[in-house]
Amino acid sequence: MIRVLILFSFVMLLARLQAQPTQTIRGSVVDLVSNIPVGFASVELLSQGKPVNVTADSAGNFVFVNIPVGRYNIQATGTGYEPSFIRDVVVSSAKETFVLIGLEQKVARLGEIVVRSRIKKDQLPLSTATVSARILSVEQAKRFAGGFDDPARLASSFAGVASNTEANGIIIRGNAPKFVQWKMEGVEIPTPNHFGDLKVFGGGTLTALSSQMLANSGFFTGAFPAEYNNAISGVFDISMRNGNNQKKENTFQAGIIGIDASSEGPFKKGGQSSYLFNYRYSTLALMAPLLPDNANSIKYQDLSFKLNFPTSKAGIFTVWGMALIDKAASKAVMDSLKWEYKKDRNEDDIKQYTLAVGASHFYFLKHNAYIKTTLAATGSKVDWNTQQLDSRLNLAPFSKIGNSNLNVVLSSFINKKFGSGFSNRTGITVTGMKYNLLLNNSIVPGSQPVEIVNAKGYSTLVSAYTSSSLALGSRFKVNIGVNGQLFTLNNHYTIEPRLGIRRQINETHSIGVAYGLHSRLEQLNFYLNNSLQTGQKAVNKNLDFTKAHHFVLSYDWKINEVVRLRIEPYFQQLFNVPVIPDSSFSFLNLQGDWFLAEKLENKGVGRNYGVDITFEKYLSKGYYYLLTASVFNAEYKGGDNLWRRTRYNRSYVFNALFGKEWQTGRSKQNILSLNARATYQGGSRYSPVNEALSNTAKDIIYDEKNAFGMQVAPSLNIHFTASYKINRKKTSREFALKILNLTNQSDFYGFKYNSRTNRIEKDLSSVIIPNLSYKIEF
Repeated sequence: MIRVLILFSFVMLLARLQAQPTQTIRGSVVDLVSNIPVGFASVELLSQGKPVNVTADSAGNFVFVNIPVGRYNIQATGTGYEPSFIRDVVVSSAKETFVLIGLEQKVARLGEIVVRSRIKKDQLPLSTATVSARILSVEQAKRFAGGFDDPARLASSFAGVASNTEANGIIIRGNAPKFVQWKMEGVEIPTPNHFGDLKVFGGGTLTALSSQMLANSGFFTGAFPAEYNNAISGVFDISMRNGNNQKKENTFQAGIIGIDASSEGPFKKGGQSSYLFNYRYSTLALMAPLLPDNANSIKYQDLSFKLNFPTSKAGIFTVWGMALIDKAASKAVMDSLKWEYKKDRNEDDIKQYTLAVGASHFYFLKHNAYIKTTLAATGSKVDWNTQQLDSRLNLAPFSKIGNSNLNVVLSSFINKKFGSGFSNRTGITVTGMKYNLLLNNSIVPGSQPVEIVNAKGYSTLVSAYTSSSLALGSRFKVNIGVNGQLFTLNNHYTIEPRLGIRRQINETHSIGVAYGLHSRLEQLNFYLNNSLQTGQKAVNKNLDFTKAHHFVLSYDWKINEVVRLRIEPYFQQLFNVPVIPDSSFSFLNLQGDWFLAEKLENKGVGRNYGVDITFEKYLSKGYYYLLTASVFNAEYKGGDNLWRRTRYNRSYVFNALFGKEWQTGRSKQNILSLNARATYQGGSRYSPVNEALSNTAKDIIYDEKNAFGMQVAPSLNIHFTASYKINRKKTSREFALKILNLTNQSDFYGFKYNSRTNRIEKDLSSVIIPNLSYKIEF
C-alpha cells in the first residue's frame, strides 16, 4: 500500500504545466413537467469572473464556447417561469459538457410569497416526489469516498442507508436488501451487480453500471410516488445519458479491478443521432494477495450502450442495454488432514448472466402532453454447481442452483400538463415472466441432493397507475395517486394509494408529509418450492404480496445557498410477510437462503421507525461536507407471534464525508482532489448458537427461539479517494486512488464449525479493496 501511495504522489509531481485549455458547454431548457422546450430562455454562466450570457434558440438549445476548464454554476430564466440554478457543472478539456435545465412554471398569486430561484442540486428527481428522494449524481459517485463509481455504494453515504463492504447489500430504514427495486430507463431490471444475489439477495460485489454511461438518476427511500410499484424499501431509478451528437469522444481507463473502454459520438457528421457504449473486463487477479482464497478465479465483464435517434416528426427513438457475465470457481482441499470447515471439502463452479435491453419511443402530443412507450427484455441466469469430497476423496454432487428468468416488459405512460399548477401521469406496465428453475441440495452431508424446486412456466405481472400533481399557489403542493398490481400466477392483486403534501413556509423553510401503501413479489423459486415435510409440490404458489404502509414527515431548512439541513422521521408498518408457522422465521430476515423447503403463510408483520438527519454543504470555495445520522428500530413477528428485532436492525448509522479540491497548474487548469468518509454503524444482529447441539452434530445449530437476540460490535469504516486530473488541449488524464474499507473492518455472516479443533467460530470476511487507476479522455 505504501508503494501505491508513493507512485500516486510521484505521478502528480510529474504533471506538466500548460496554458489553460477550453471546452464547449451545450444544453437544453425544457418545461420541468411537460418536457416541452422553453424557447428563447436566458442562460447565464456564473464563475468567479465576469458572467457570460446567451439566449437559447426557439427549440430551447444553447451553447457556450471557449469556456476555460473548471466548475461553474448556471442560471436559466424564462418568461412565466421560476429561475433555475444548477450548481457544480464540471467542464474538462477532453469532452463537451451537456446540461439539461428544467424550469418550473410560476403559479404565484397576489399577496403570496414569491420564492427565489432554488439550487437544483437537491431538486427531487420527479415533480411527483414529496419526501425521501434524492438525486444520484454521477459526479458525486466519482468524487465521494466510498462511492467507487457505484450508485449503491454512493447511496450508502445518505441518511437511512446501511451497508457492508463485500456483499454491498443496501439496507434502507432497517429493511432487507431484497426489498430494493432497480429500474433502468423506466423498466425494472435484475440487480445490476456482479455476483449479485449469490451471498445476499439484493447485493453484489461490484456494480455493472459504468459512470461513463449514467445520467443523474433518482433514489427513493420511502413513500414513493404512484408510478413506482413492486418495491418496499427503496428504488434506484437509473437513467442513461445520450452520447454527444456533435463530435466523437473516447475514454480508456485501466485499473486494478478492471479495464474500461468507452466511446460516443454522432452516427454521421451534422446528424442528430448518437451512440454511446462502455465495455469493461475484470483484472481482479492483480489483487489476489489482498483478497480471500480463490479470488484469482473471479472473472467478470459487462457491456452497456445507448443509441439515440431523434426525428423531426416521429418523436425520439432510443435503444439501450446492459449485459454482464460473471464466473468464479473454488477448489476443494484434497488433503483431508487439512479440513477445518465444511467449505474445505467443497468444489464450486459459478456462472452468472444478467441482461436488460430495450427500445423506447418518446413522442410529443398536442396541448402540453407526451407519451413514452418502452418494449424491453430483462433476464438473469444463475448456474452454481457444488460438489463435495467424500471420505475416499471422490467428488459427488452436493447442491445445484440452476435458475433462469426471462421477462418481456411493455410499459407506456402519458404525461399531461393541464396548466401552471396541475399535471397528471397515467401508465400501465405488463411484464411477462418466463422461468426455468432447478434447485437441489444435500440435506445431510454425503447424501444425494434432494429436489427443492423443479419448475418451468410463464406468468404475468400487470401494474397500472395514475399520479397527479397540484400546486395551490407558490407555497403549497399536493401529489396524489394510486397504483395497482395483479400477479396471474395466483391472481392476487393489490390497490395502493399514495399521497404527498409539501408546504413552503418561507424562502428557506419547508415541511412535507407523505403516505404510501407499497408491495413486492418474492423470487419466483419461493412460490414453486417443494415441502420436504409433506412432499407437496409448489407448496407456496398461493403466496400474496408482502406489503407495507409508509408514513414520512420532512423538514427542510436551506441555511444559505450552499448549506442545507433535512430531518425526516418515519414509520413503516409491514404485513402479509411470509413466515413459517410456529417458528421465529420471517422473510424480513431473509439473506441468501436459496434452498428454503418449507410451507409459508402470509401472517407475519413488522415495523420500522426512526429519524434520518442530513446536514450538507455543497462544493463551493473548493470544499464540501456531508454529515448524516440515522437512528432507527426494526422489529418483526414470525410464525410464533412474538416480537423480535430483525437481522437488519443496526439501530444507528452515522456518516461523515469531507472533500477538498485544489486547482493547480500555471492557469489553474488541473485539479487535485482528496476525499474521505467515515461510517460508524451498529452491527448486524444474529441468533445465538446452541453449543451443545452444535458440538454433537459437528455443525452449527442456532437457537431460533432467541432469534436475532445478539448483535455484532459496532464498526468504523473509513474510505478514501484521491485523484489528480490533468487538462490539456483536447485531452485529459486522471490518476486516481480509491480505497474501500481502509480500516479493514470485517463483514459478519454467522458462525462456522471447525472440525479440527471442535470449536465454534465466527464466519468473518475482511477485505480492503484498493483501485489505482489511470484514465485518458480524448
